[in-house]
Amino acid sequence: MKYPKIPLAQTVVQLCKAKDISNIVISPGSRNAPLTLGFTNDSFFNCYSIVDERCAAFFALGIAQQTQKPVAVLCTSGSALLNYYPAIAEAYYSDIPLVVLSADRPKYLVGIGDGQTINQKEVYKNHIVYSANLKQDVKAENNSETEELPIFKNIENKLEKLLGLQQTIQQENETEINTAINTAITQNGPVHINIPFEEPLYELTDELAVNPKVILPEVNVVKTNPEALNDLVDVWNNTSKKMILVGVNKPNSIEQQWLNKLAEDESVIVFTETTSNLHHDNFFPSIDQIIAPLTEDEFKRLQPDILLTFGGLIVSKKIKAFLRTYKPKFHWHIDEKKANNTFFSLSNHLRGNPNTFFSKFLPKVDVRKSSYFSFWSAIKKNRLVKHDSYLETIPYSDFKVFNQILSTLPSDSVLQLSNSSTIRYAQLFKLNKAVDVFCNRGTSGIDGSTSTAIGFALKSDRQTTLVTGDLSFFYDSNALWNDYIPNNFRIIVINNQGGGIFRILPGHKNTENFDTYFETKHKLSAKQLCEMYDFDYQEVSGEFNLSSALQSFYNNNSRPKLLEVFTPREINDEVLLSYFKFIK
Repeated sequence: MKYPKIPLAQTVVQLCKAKDISNIVISPGSRNAPLTLGFTNDSFFNCYSIVDERCAAFFALGIAQQTQKPVAVLCTSGSALLNYYPAIAEAYYSDIPLVVLSADRPKYLVGIGDGQTINQKEVYKNHIVYSANLKQDVKAENNSETEELPIFKNIENKLEKLLGLQQTIQQENETEINTAINTAITQNGPVHINIPFEEPLYELTDELAVNPKVILPEVNVVKTNPEALNDLVDVWNNTSKKMILVGVNKPNSIEQQWLNKLAEDESVIVFTETTSNLHHDNFFPSIDQIIAPLTEDEFKRLQPDILLTFGGLIVSKKIKAFLRTYKPKFHWHIDEKKANNTFFSLSNHLRGNPNTFFSKFLPKVDVRKSSYFSFWSAIKKNRLVKHDSYLETIPYSDFKVFNQILSTLPSDSVLQLSNSSTIRYAQLFKLNKAVDVFCNRGTSGIDGSTSTAIGFALKSDRQTTLVTGDLSFFYDSNALWNDYIPNNFRIIVINNQGGGIFRILPGHKNTENFDTYFETKHKLSAKQLCEMYDFDYQEVSGEFNLSSALQSFYNNNSRPKLLEVFTPREINDEVLLSYFKFIK
């Protein structure tokens, strides 16, 4: 096997291998050549070449989302690593382990005007769980006089030589790399390892020069305080209105016995979102259907004594507005890392895994008599009847399109959703329980949805369908510049010729200023992109045509498929806004 000649590159590659980081997403460059050579010459690693660094990072995020393991992204120096930042922020807020490996110039070449050189140290410091800035090797195979190396041209580096030389630097680098990767594993978040390399960069060797020490991650076991748990049980048993609100949640992460226990309690209502991946006939999956039409008296009746939350960020603005106005007496949040004070009433951060908490808590609580569930269950049934009636009265529009698409998704498949209007429409419809749902809700940006979906699909043995709006799709169109897209991957682009969500928000619609700077009206089509990237392309407009297209869209094919659904730009907002009036 061939190895990069630079000891620091050997160290990084060996420690990634020792910690089972097998998926490496590489963007081309020269300064990162030692690592690229190290990873690509070792059959242990699955290496993927993605030119656009922004797409590369989201692609890696999708792999990590599916595998639940750290994935490394590798780039050259300069602005390359800045393009990772959107995905880094998403990983930070969505608790996804990414390991950023950025090549850098030696310290003496930073700040002197060299090209592709920026201040890379701690560049992600506000959105990273650990940042390691490694030291450059001072070992030179072909140089007997270490003082001649440019690294010793300033006093600081002369001191480094006197105090430690290569052995000390090697030990420090090993410790930093171990710490960074261990932190990504234990905290489920992004880490940054910045790695300086001196030229020559492309030399190979047949033997390893280093054998880095592997430090195992420390697993902190959170112990439950019995007295504190009993206090929570007492409060729970003495309240008649308990609301559970679940944000982004991994599929199959909560045992069904605990869901059943919650569902049978008359004093509990469970609100879930499309991204919660939790299902029970007694749960309330379409929050805005319930919340939007309520009167003040009904809001007071819904106001919980206890709000128990778990999972990631919440999509529904209506539930957030409600709970910020009609605050619960107690808000408990279950999470191993953090508890956001989303509703300005947080009283307890219950550190740990929701499944573990429920296994200790729910066997101790009583099922209490209450009209809380029955009252809101009756309203839910009424809303669903109204929902079906509304679908029969409206013209062809985004609303009807989402109903058709979401009702035809194949069982045992994966649905990836883009942000903005797409995720909000999806909240209003009942989904097949056998479909798992994912969406980049950490930062809720439109960037990277397609890249993430492709990364996920690559590592999944199930068909993955991305449903996306037109702006989100075109914004991330470089995602299709990718040689790893599986043939069973599907994209549905709902093209309403602009940012339709801005027509729903308050503003002066149908003016030149609005059309240009808010809605960003356009006449783009995905057809030419599909020709360039070898996607099977089909476009439709109209309810009957869409229904016909969907019948064969998910069938096996020799290429990935894209279905572009055109909808009428100027009526979509009115149809959606009228919906909430109709179901009241």
